[in-house]
Amino acid sequence: MEHNSIWQEIKLPEFQVAVGNIKTDVLIIGGGIAGLLTAYKLKKSGVDCVVVERGRICRGVTGNTTAKITAQHGLIYSKIAKMYGRSRAAMYLHANLSAVKKYAELSREIDCDFRRADSYLYSLDNRAALESELAALESITKKGVRFSEVKELPLNTVGAVVFENQAMFNPLKFLAAIAEKLKIYENTHIIEVNCKTALSKSAKITADKIIITTHFPFINRWGSYYLKLYQSRSSVVALENAPTLPGYYMDENVNGFSFRNYGDLLLIGGGARKTGEPCRSRELMDFAKRAYPNASLRNLWSAQDCITLDGIPYIGNYSPFTPDLYVATGFNKWGMTTAMAAAEILRDKILGKENDVAEVFDPSRSIWHKQLLVNGGNAVKNLLTPTAPRCPHMGCALKRNALEHTWECPCHGSRFTDDGKLLDNPANRDLE
Repeated sequence: MEHNSIWQEIKLPEFQVAVGNIKTDVLIIGGGIAGLLTAYKLKKSGVDCVVVERGRICRGVTGNTTAKITAQHGLIYSKIAKMYGRSRAAMYLHANLSAVKKYAELSREIDCDFRRADSYLYSLDNRAALESELAALESITKKGVRFSEVKELPLNTVGAVVFENQAMFNPLKFLAAIAEKLKIYENTHIIEVNCKTALSKSAKITADKIIITTHFPFINRWGSYYLKLYQSRSSVVALENAPTLPGYYMDENVNGFSFRNYGDLLLIGGGARKTGEPCRSRELMDFAKRAYPNASLRNLWSAQDCITLDGIPYIGNYSPFTPDLYVATGFNKWGMTTAMAAAEILRDKILGKENDVAEVFDPSRSIWHKQLLVNGGNAVKNLLTPTAPRCPHMGCALKRNALEHTWECPCHGSRFTDDGKLLDNPANRDLE
Protein backbone atom coordinates (compact mmCIF):
# COMPACT_ATOMS: atom_id res chain seq x y z
CA MET A 1 0.00 0.00 0.00
CA GLU A 2 1.28 3.44 -0.95
CA HIS A 3 1.35 6.12 1.74
CA ASN A 4 0.72 9.06 -0.54
CA SER A 5 -2.20 10.71 -2.30
CA ILE A 6 -3.24 9.40 -5.71
CA TRP A 7 -3.09 13.00 -6.97
CA GLN A 8 0.63 13.17 -6.18
CA GLU A 9 1.26 10.93 -9.18
CA ILE A 10 0.70 13.97 -11.42
CA LYS A 11 3.84 15.75 -12.62
CA LEU A 12 3.65 19.47 -11.89
CA PRO A 13 5.67 22.20 -13.60
CA GLU A 14 8.76 23.26 -11.68
CA PHE A 15 9.81 26.82 -10.84
CA GLN A 16 12.97 28.56 -9.71
CA VAL A 17 13.83 29.90 -6.27
CA ALA A 18 13.27 33.65 -5.84
CA VAL A 19 16.60 35.51 -5.80
CA GLY A 20 17.45 39.19 -5.41
CA ASN A 21 15.09 42.17 -5.44
CA ILE A 22 11.70 41.51 -7.00
CA LYS A 23 8.88 44.01 -7.45
CA THR A 24 5.27 43.22 -8.26
CA ASP A 25 1.78 44.64 -7.86
CA VAL A 26 0.54 41.71 -5.77
CA LEU A 27 2.48 39.06 -3.87
CA ILE A 28 0.69 35.84 -2.94
CA ILE A 29 2.37 33.79 -0.22
CA GLY A 30 1.21 30.18 -0.52
CA GLY A 31 1.13 27.98 -3.63
CA GLY A 32 -1.90 25.81 -3.02
CA ILE A 33 -5.20 25.95 -4.86
CA ALA A 34 -6.32 29.22 -3.24
CA GLY A 35 -3.09 31.01 -4.08
CA LEU A 36 -2.92 29.74 -7.66
CA LEU A 37 -6.56 30.50 -8.45
CA THR A 38 -6.23 34.00 -6.99
CA ALA A 39 -3.11 34.62 -9.10
CA TYR A 40 -4.92 33.28 -12.16
CA LYS A 41 -7.88 35.61 -11.61
CA LEU A 42 -5.61 38.61 -11.04
CA LYS A 43 -3.55 37.89 -14.13
CA LYS A 44 -6.72 37.62 -16.22
CA SER A 45 -7.60 41.09 -14.89
CA GLY A 46 -4.25 42.54 -15.97
CA VAL A 47 -2.61 42.65 -12.53
CA ASP A 48 1.09 41.79 -12.21
CA CYS A 49 1.25 39.04 -9.63
CA VAL A 50 3.87 36.75 -8.05
CA VAL A 51 3.25 33.52 -6.11
CA VAL A 52 5.85 32.16 -3.68
CA GLU A 53 5.72 28.71 -2.12
CA ARG A 54 7.88 27.35 0.73
CA GLY A 55 8.31 23.99 -1.01
CA ARG A 56 6.69 22.65 -4.18
CA ILE A 57 3.32 23.98 -5.27
CA CYS A 58 0.21 21.95 -4.37
CA ARG A 59 2.09 19.40 -2.28
CA GLY A 60 0.40 20.33 1.00
CA VAL A 61 -3.31 20.27 1.74
CA THR A 62 -4.25 20.77 -1.91
CA GLY A 63 -2.41 17.62 -2.92
CA ASN A 64 -4.16 15.56 -0.28
CA THR A 65 -7.78 16.57 -0.77
CA THR A 66 -10.64 14.29 -1.79
CA ALA A 67 -11.40 16.89 -4.52
CA LYS A 68 -15.15 17.19 -4.21
CA ILE A 69 -16.43 20.33 -5.94
CA THR A 70 -19.62 21.03 -4.06
CA ALA A 71 -21.61 23.82 -2.46
CA GLN A 72 -22.82 21.29 0.13
CA HIS A 73 -20.66 21.84 3.19
CA GLY A 74 -22.26 19.80 5.93
CA LEU A 75 -25.21 21.33 7.79
CA ILE A 76 -23.92 24.83 7.04
CA TYR A 77 -27.03 26.52 5.63
CA SER A 78 -29.29 25.94 8.64
CA LYS A 79 -26.37 27.04 10.83
CA ILE A 80 -25.72 30.29 8.93
CA ALA A 81 -29.43 31.09 8.72
CA LYS A 82 -29.76 30.65 12.48
CA MET A 83 -26.65 32.71 13.34
CA TYR A 84 -26.75 35.43 10.69
CA GLY A 85 -30.05 35.19 8.81
CA ARG A 86 -31.23 33.86 5.48
CA SER A 87 -29.57 36.63 3.44
CA ARG A 88 -26.08 35.54 4.49
CA ALA A 89 -26.95 31.89 3.97
CA ALA A 90 -28.01 32.87 0.45
CA MET A 91 -24.69 34.68 -0.08
CA TYR A 92 -22.77 31.59 0.99
CA LEU A 93 -24.81 29.40 -1.35
CA HIS A 94 -24.40 31.78 -4.27
CA ALA A 95 -20.62 32.00 -3.76
CA ASN A 96 -20.18 28.23 -3.79
CA LEU A 97 -22.64 27.41 -6.59
CA SER A 98 -20.87 30.05 -8.66
CA ALA A 99 -17.57 28.33 -7.86
CA VAL A 100 -18.90 25.00 -9.15
CA LYS A 101 -19.96 26.72 -12.37
CA LYS A 102 -16.55 28.37 -12.83
CA TYR A 103 -14.75 25.03 -12.44
CA ALA A 104 -17.01 23.59 -15.12
CA GLU A 105 -16.17 26.48 -17.46
CA LEU A 106 -12.40 26.21 -16.92
CA SER A 107 -12.46 22.44 -17.20
CA ARG A 108 -13.76 22.63 -20.77
CA GLU A 109 -10.22 23.69 -21.70
CA ILE A 110 -8.30 21.57 -19.15
CA ASP A 111 -8.12 17.77 -19.15
CA CYS A 112 -8.62 17.16 -15.43
CA ASP A 113 -11.15 14.30 -15.29
CA PHE A 114 -13.92 16.76 -14.43
CA ARG A 115 -17.23 14.96 -13.93
CA ARG A 116 -20.65 16.09 -12.81
CA ALA A 117 -22.24 14.14 -9.92
CA ASP A 118 -24.87 14.60 -7.26
CA SER A 119 -23.63 15.30 -3.73
CA TYR A 120 -25.27 13.48 -0.79
CA LEU A 121 -25.15 14.60 2.83
CA TYR A 122 -26.37 11.58 4.78
CA SER A 123 -27.00 10.80 8.44
CA LEU A 124 -26.98 7.55 10.36
CA ASP A 125 -29.41 8.68 13.05
CA ASN A 126 -30.44 12.34 12.73
CA ARG A 127 -33.14 12.75 10.10
CA ALA A 128 -34.39 15.88 11.89
CA ALA A 129 -31.07 17.65 11.25
CA LEU A 130 -31.30 16.77 7.55
CA GLU A 131 -34.87 18.03 7.36
CA SER A 132 -33.86 21.29 9.06
CA GLU A 133 -31.01 21.72 6.55
CA LEU A 134 -33.33 21.07 3.62
CA ALA A 135 -35.85 23.57 4.97
CA ALA A 136 -33.13 26.23 5.27
CA LEU A 137 -32.04 25.54 1.69
CA GLU A 138 -35.57 25.61 0.32
CA SER A 139 -36.05 29.03 1.93
CA ILE A 140 -33.23 30.48 -0.19
CA THR A 141 -33.37 28.42 -3.42
CA LYS A 142 -36.11 26.67 -5.35
CA LYS A 143 -34.05 24.23 -7.38
CA GLY A 144 -31.22 21.74 -7.24
CA VAL A 145 -31.81 20.36 -3.73
CA ARG A 146 -33.93 17.45 -2.58
CA PHE A 147 -34.26 14.68 -0.01
CA SER A 148 -33.32 11.11 -0.84
CA GLU A 149 -33.14 7.71 0.78
CA VAL A 150 -29.65 6.16 0.50
CA LYS A 151 -29.34 2.42 -0.09
CA GLU A 152 -26.04 2.20 -1.97
CA LEU A 153 -23.69 2.69 1.02
CA PRO A 154 -22.47 -0.06 3.40
CA LEU A 155 -24.23 1.85 6.18
CA ASN A 156 -27.77 2.10 7.52
CA THR A 157 -28.74 5.72 6.94
CA VAL A 158 -31.91 7.70 7.67
CA GLY A 159 -31.67 9.56 4.36
CA ALA A 160 -29.70 12.37 2.75
CA VAL A 161 -29.98 15.93 1.51
CA VAL A 162 -28.93 15.97 -2.14
CA PHE A 163 -27.29 18.80 -4.10
CA GLU A 164 -27.77 18.00 -7.76
CA ASN A 165 -25.20 18.53 -10.50
CA GLN A 166 -22.12 19.13 -8.38
CA ALA A 167 -18.72 17.83 -9.56
CA MET A 168 -15.45 15.95 -9.00
CA PHE A 169 -12.05 16.23 -10.69
CA ASN A 170 -8.32 15.57 -10.41
CA PRO A 171 -7.09 18.74 -8.67
CA LEU A 172 -3.43 18.45 -9.64
CA LYS A 173 -4.20 17.90 -13.33
CA PHE A 174 -6.28 21.06 -13.16
CA LEU A 175 -3.70 23.11 -11.26
CA ALA A 176 -0.77 21.92 -13.38
CA ALA A 177 -2.46 23.65 -16.33
CA ILE A 178 -3.29 26.76 -14.29
CA ALA A 179 0.25 27.07 -12.89
CA GLU A 180 1.96 27.04 -16.30
CA LYS A 181 0.54 30.50 -17.00
CA LEU A 182 1.65 32.12 -13.73
CA LYS A 183 4.78 33.75 -12.30
CA ILE A 184 5.74 31.39 -9.47
CA TYR A 185 8.78 30.89 -7.25
CA GLU A 186 9.17 27.58 -5.43
CA ASN A 187 11.36 26.61 -2.48
CA THR A 188 11.09 30.23 -1.36
CA HIS A 189 10.39 30.37 2.36
CA ILE A 190 9.08 33.77 3.46
CA ILE A 191 10.44 34.35 6.94
CA GLU A 192 9.28 37.93 7.50
CA VAL A 193 6.60 40.32 6.22
CA ASN A 194 6.98 44.06 6.91
CA CYS A 195 4.41 46.44 5.46
CA LYS A 196 4.80 45.91 1.70
CA THR A 197 7.97 43.80 1.81
CA ALA A 198 8.44 40.05 2.20
CA LEU A 199 11.83 38.51 2.93
CA SER A 200 13.21 35.06 2.24
CA LYS A 201 16.81 33.93 2.68
CA SER A 202 17.56 34.73 -0.96
CA ALA A 203 15.08 37.43 -1.98
CA LYS A 204 13.40 40.69 -1.06
CA ILE A 205 9.98 40.98 -2.66
CA THR A 206 8.21 44.35 -2.68
CA ALA A 207 4.52 44.52 -3.52
CA ASP A 208 1.71 47.04 -3.33
CA LYS A 209 -0.52 44.38 -1.81
CA ILE A 210 0.17 41.00 -0.17
CA ILE A 211 -2.17 38.02 0.11
CA ILE A 212 -1.60 35.20 2.62
CA THR A 213 -2.87 31.82 1.38
CA THR A 214 -0.58 29.62 3.48
CA HIS A 215 -3.42 27.47 4.85
CA PHE A 216 -3.00 28.72 8.44
CA PRO A 217 -1.92 32.41 8.56
CA PHE A 218 1.57 32.68 10.03
CA ILE A 219 1.59 36.40 10.97
CA ASN A 220 0.49 36.63 14.61
CA ARG A 221 0.51 40.38 15.22
CA TRP A 222 -2.75 40.98 13.35
CA GLY A 223 -6.04 39.15 13.05
CA SER A 224 -5.77 36.79 16.07
CA TYR A 225 -5.97 33.73 13.84
CA TYR A 226 -4.24 31.71 16.56
CA LEU A 227 -7.51 32.11 18.51
CA LYS A 228 -9.92 31.98 15.58
CA LEU A 229 -8.72 28.69 14.07
CA TYR A 230 -7.81 25.16 14.99
CA GLN A 231 -6.79 22.30 12.69
CA SER A 232 -8.52 18.98 12.11
CA ARG A 233 -6.70 16.03 10.59
CA SER A 234 -8.32 13.15 8.69
CA SER A 235 -7.31 10.32 6.38
CA VAL A 236 -8.29 8.83 3.02
CA VAL A 237 -7.98 5.28 1.70
CA ALA A 238 -8.14 4.40 -1.99
CA LEU A 239 -9.64 0.97 -2.67
CA GLU A 240 -9.30 -1.24 -5.72
CA ASN A 241 -12.04 -3.71 -6.69
CA ALA A 242 -14.73 -1.67 -4.91
CA PRO A 243 -18.16 -0.57 -6.22
CA THR A 244 -18.82 2.47 -8.40
CA LEU A 245 -21.27 4.77 -6.63
CA PRO A 246 -23.75 7.02 -8.49
CA GLY A 247 -22.69 10.16 -6.61
CA TYR A 248 -20.48 11.13 -3.71
CA TYR A 249 -21.39 11.06 -0.06
CA MET A 250 -20.54 12.80 3.22
CA ASP A 251 -21.75 12.11 6.75
CA GLU A 252 -23.31 15.10 8.54
CA ASN A 253 -21.40 13.90 11.60
CA VAL A 254 -17.78 15.09 11.46
CA ASN A 255 -16.67 11.70 12.78
CA GLY A 256 -18.32 9.83 9.91
CA PHE A 257 -17.11 8.73 6.47
CA SER A 258 -17.12 10.19 2.97
CA PHE A 259 -17.19 8.25 -0.32
CA ARG A 260 -16.30 9.12 -3.92
CA ASN A 261 -14.97 7.27 -6.94
CA TYR A 262 -12.04 8.24 -9.12
CA GLY A 263 -11.52 6.04 -12.13
CA ASP A 264 -11.56 2.46 -10.90
CA LEU A 265 -10.82 3.50 -7.31
CA LEU A 266 -13.16 4.20 -4.41
CA LEU A 267 -11.91 6.87 -2.00
CA ILE A 268 -13.17 6.72 1.58
CA GLY A 269 -12.38 9.57 3.95
CA GLY A 270 -12.66 9.54 7.71
CA GLY A 271 -10.80 9.25 11.00
CA ALA A 272 -11.24 12.95 11.74
CA ARG A 273 -9.49 14.26 14.84
CA LYS A 274 -8.09 17.49 16.16
CA THR A 275 -4.41 17.72 15.26
CA GLY A 276 -2.42 16.58 18.28
CA GLU A 277 -4.99 13.99 19.33
CA PRO A 278 -4.42 10.23 18.76
CA CYS A 279 -4.30 9.18 15.10
CA ARG A 280 -7.42 7.35 13.83
CA SER A 281 -6.30 6.17 10.40
CA ARG A 282 -6.42 2.52 11.52
CA GLU A 283 -10.12 2.92 12.31
CA LEU A 284 -10.66 4.09 8.74
CA MET A 285 -8.75 1.13 7.30
CA ASP A 286 -10.65 -1.30 9.52
CA PHE A 287 -13.96 0.17 8.38
CA ALA A 288 -12.94 -0.06 4.72
CA LYS A 289 -12.02 -3.73 5.13
CA ARG A 290 -15.31 -4.54 6.85
CA ALA A 291 -17.43 -2.54 4.40
CA TYR A 292 -15.73 -3.86 1.25
CA PRO A 293 -14.10 -7.21 2.15
CA ASN A 294 -13.30 -8.04 -1.49
CA ALA A 295 -11.47 -4.76 -2.09
CA SER A 296 -7.76 -4.10 -1.59
CA LEU A 297 -6.14 -1.00 -0.13
CA ARG A 298 -4.02 0.82 -2.70
CA ASN A 299 -3.26 4.16 -1.02
CA LEU A 300 -3.54 5.75 2.40
CA TRP A 301 -2.89 9.41 3.06
CA SER A 302 -3.83 12.20 5.45
CA ALA A 303 -4.43 15.93 5.35
CA GLN A 304 -5.57 18.62 7.72
CA ASP A 305 -7.92 21.54 7.51
CA CYS A 306 -8.33 24.85 9.31
CA ILE A 307 -11.63 25.13 11.18
CA THR A 308 -13.14 28.53 11.99
CA LEU A 309 -15.19 29.60 14.98
CA ASP A 310 -18.50 29.62 13.11
CA GLY A 311 -17.87 27.25 10.20
CA ILE A 312 -17.48 30.05 7.63
CA PRO A 313 -14.07 30.78 6.01
CA TYR A 314 -12.10 33.97 6.58
CA ILE A 315 -11.58 35.73 3.24
CA GLY A 316 -10.71 39.42 2.92
CA ASN A 317 -8.51 41.92 4.72
CA TYR A 318 -6.15 40.24 7.18
CA SER A 319 -7.42 42.67 9.84
CA PRO A 320 -9.14 46.07 9.98
CA PHE A 321 -5.71 47.65 10.43
CA THR A 322 -4.06 46.13 7.32
CA PRO A 323 -5.62 47.70 4.20
CA ASP A 324 -3.00 46.17 1.88
CA LEU A 325 -2.72 42.73 3.51
CA TYR A 326 -5.29 40.03 2.72
CA VAL A 327 -6.01 36.43 3.72
CA ALA A 328 -7.90 33.32 2.67
CA THR A 329 -8.08 30.63 5.34
CA GLY A 330 -10.39 28.43 7.40
CA PHE A 331 -11.90 26.40 4.58
CA ASN A 332 -13.40 23.89 7.03
CA LYS A 333 -12.65 20.85 4.80
CA TRP A 334 -14.33 22.39 1.73
CA GLY A 335 -11.30 23.85 -0.01
CA MET A 336 -12.27 23.30 -3.63
CA THR A 337 -15.26 25.63 -3.99
CA THR A 338 -14.04 27.90 -1.19
CA ALA A 339 -10.72 28.47 -2.98
CA MET A 340 -12.56 29.57 -6.12
CA ALA A 341 -14.84 31.85 -4.08
CA ALA A 342 -11.76 33.29 -2.34
CA ALA A 343 -10.08 33.99 -5.67
CA GLU A 344 -13.14 35.94 -6.84
CA ILE A 345 -13.44 37.95 -3.61
CA LEU A 346 -9.74 38.76 -3.34
CA ARG A 347 -9.51 39.76 -7.01
CA ASP A 348 -12.39 42.19 -6.54
CA LYS A 349 -10.83 43.64 -3.39
CA ILE A 350 -7.52 44.19 -5.16
CA LEU A 351 -9.33 45.88 -8.06
CA GLY A 352 -11.45 48.00 -5.74
CA LYS A 353 -14.70 46.41 -6.94
CA GLU A 354 -17.78 45.53 -4.89
CA ASN A 355 -18.36 41.84 -4.35
CA ASP A 356 -21.90 40.68 -3.59
CA VAL A 357 -20.89 37.87 -1.22
CA ALA A 358 -17.74 39.20 0.50
CA GLU A 359 -19.66 40.28 3.60
CA VAL A 360 -20.38 36.75 4.80
CA PHE A 361 -16.65 35.82 4.69
CA ASP A 362 -15.31 38.99 6.39
CA PRO A 363 -12.40 37.92 8.67
CA SER A 364 -13.24 40.75 11.10
CA ARG A 365 -16.73 39.51 11.93
CA SER A 366 -17.62 38.73 15.55
CA ILE A 367 -15.44 36.17 17.31
CA TRP A 368 -17.88 35.58 20.17
CA HIS A 369 -18.61 31.91 19.68
CA LYS A 370 -18.29 28.95 22.03
CA GLN A 371 -15.37 27.60 20.00
CA LEU A 372 -13.29 30.66 20.96
CA LEU A 373 -13.32 29.54 24.61
CA VAL A 374 -12.45 25.98 23.57
CA ASN A 375 -9.52 27.20 21.45
CA GLY A 376 -8.27 29.53 24.17
CA GLY A 377 -8.55 26.92 26.92
CA ASN A 378 -6.75 24.33 24.83
CA ALA A 379 -3.92 26.78 24.09
CA VAL A 380 -3.47 27.66 27.76
CA LYS A 381 -3.46 24.00 28.75
CA ASN A 382 -0.75 23.09 26.27
CA LEU A 383 1.30 26.22 26.88
CA LEU A 384 1.47 25.23 30.55
CA THR A 385 2.31 21.57 29.83
CA PRO A 386 5.97 21.27 30.98
CA THR A 387 7.29 18.91 28.31
CA ALA A 388 9.54 19.16 25.25
CA PRO A 389 9.76 19.63 22.36
CA ARG A 390 7.95 22.95 22.00
CA CYS A 391 6.32 24.42 18.90
CA PRO A 392 8.24 27.46 17.57
CA HIS A 393 4.94 29.14 16.61
CA MET A 394 3.79 30.07 20.13
CA GLY A 395 5.52 27.59 22.41
CA CYS A 396 2.90 24.87 22.93
CA ALA A 397 4.03 21.39 23.98
CA LEU A 398 4.11 19.06 20.97
CA LYS A 399 2.45 15.63 20.89
CA ARG A 400 3.96 12.52 19.33
CA ASN A 401 2.10 10.83 16.43
CA ALA A 402 3.67 7.38 16.39
CA LEU A 403 1.72 6.15 13.36
CA GLU A 404 2.87 8.99 11.09
CA HIS A 405 6.26 9.47 12.79
CA THR A 406 5.63 13.16 13.43
CA TRP A 407 5.34 15.77 16.16
CA GLU A 408 2.05 17.69 16.23
CA CYS A 409 0.99 20.92 17.92
CA PRO A 410 -2.37 20.47 19.71
CA CYS A 411 -2.87 24.24 19.89
CA HIS A 412 -2.66 25.36 16.26
CA GLY A 413 -1.80 22.27 14.21
CA SER A 414 1.84 22.72 13.20
CA ARG A 415 3.54 19.44 12.35
CA PHE A 416 7.19 18.34 12.20
CA THR A 417 9.14 15.27 11.14
CA ASP A 418 10.99 13.09 13.63
CA ASP A 419 14.13 15.14 13.06
CA GLY A 420 12.33 18.47 13.44
CA LYS A 421 11.70 19.54 9.84
CA LEU A 422 8.57 21.68 9.40
CA LEU A 423 5.69 19.92 7.62
CA ASP A 424 2.64 22.10 8.30
CA ASN A 425 2.26 25.67 9.50
CA PRO A 426 1.50 28.08 11.24
CA ALA A 427 5.01 27.48 12.59
CA ASN A 428 7.42 29.14 10.20
CA ARG A 429 10.66 27.33 11.03
CA ASP A 430 12.03 23.93 11.99
CA LEU A 431 12.40 22.70 15.56
CA GLU A 432 15.65 23.67 17.21
